[in-house]
Amino acid sequence: MPRLRIQIRDLSKTFREGGREVPAVSRVSLDILDKEFVALVGPSGCGKSTILNMIGGLIAPSAGQMLIDGAPVRDVPRQVGYVFQKDTVFPWRTVTRNIALGLEYRGVTGPEQGRRVGEAIRLAGLAGFEEAFPATLSGGMRQRVALMRTLIVEPEILLMDEPFGALDTHTKLNLHAELLALWEAKHQTVVFVTHDLSEAITLADRIVVLTRRPGRVKMIHEVKLPRPRDVIKLRESDEYAQQYSQIWHVLGEEFAGHAV
Repeated sequence: MPRLRIQIRDLSKTFREGGREVPAVSRVSLDILDKEFVALVGPSGCGKSTILNMIGGLIAPSAGQMLIDGAPVRDVPRQVGYVFQKDTVFPWRTVTRNIALGLEYRGVTGPEQGRRVGEAIRLAGLAGFEEAFPATLSGGMRQRVALMRTLIVEPEILLMDEPFGALDTHTKLNLHAELLALWEAKHQTVVFVTHDLSEAITLADRIVVLTRRPGRVKMIHEVKLPRPRDVIKLRESDEYAQQYSQIWHVLGEEFAGHAV
């Protein structure tokens, strides 16, 4: 049985804006196992990113507990890497220097840095663009740079906040395939926030459906699709359609309620 990496117990978060309280998340409880890929889905404003930020130690809960490896999260945990929706690459650094940034912070230099950066560039399909600056890259390529900058420091837990949300469908599918290949090789524990149900089914082992704000856990669905997954053929299968229908029946209620 894989060990328990993340424990969320009765977690709530209320923001204070202009003298009023805005509840974002209410009494969320969830266990995430080592090497598991978990997706959080739900309507806009339901607290998906808030939960991710609490796991990453970027904001503190108002109530409840957030534990990583049995210890309360009080700061940014050393085990965690974070990939944001915006690619966050530095425009004045080349592809090589952007990817190397995390290694520089950790004091990894010389031949070891060069080896690891070279391997990351190869895995991300960025060979030939080592000395390119972000302004000359497509959105998908910049997001690959941001992803590899995080993965190169080998985080045990990877938090991803709608990293492909701004990309076109073709680019997104290519990056799904690359992310799955990288995850199959390293098997980090991944918590992935998305508003795209198809994306969640393609990538995840389990999907956590949240209610509209304040976000509560409405359903936890195990994705019963074999791995490795072909991101194109998968969507043509009856099994994929069945998974989508089962989750949408629950998730669609929240979208409908959100629109009223």
